[in-house]
Amino acid sequence: MVITNKNTKMNQEANCIFCKITNKEISAEIVFENDNIIAFNDIHPIAPVHVILIPKKHIATIADINEEDKDLMGELIWTAKKIAEDLKIADKGYKLLFRVKEYGGQEISHIHLHLIGGAQLHEDIRPV
Repeated sequence: MVITNKNTKMNQEANCIFCKITNKEISAEIVFENDNIIAFNDIHPIAPVHVILIPKKHIATIADINEEDKDLMGELIWTAKKIAEDLKIADKGYKLLFRVKEYGGQEISHIHLHLIGGAQLHEDIRPV
């Protein structure tokens, strides 16, 4: 079921945990918010800095974006860059990670970008 959020005027999924955070139905430690994007600390961080950035518009996966979403996706990445600078992790580096669908490890069906940093990160991407 898709509903329209009166606060954001964006399409939202009624049972999506990230839409509920956007609607302030579930609390989160918000580090950034504007009309299009909200960013909050991950509740299960894997590094000293682990921020989740989501578009307020509900889009299930990267595979579901349309041409009309190009600017929004660019804004999402730009915002991650600015947050990394604000959190003082930009100079040494950080990781941006999108997970897409089941084989990509996506657990919540709402596009989300992980901003991970604050420590040297290991790369361990391999088949299960």
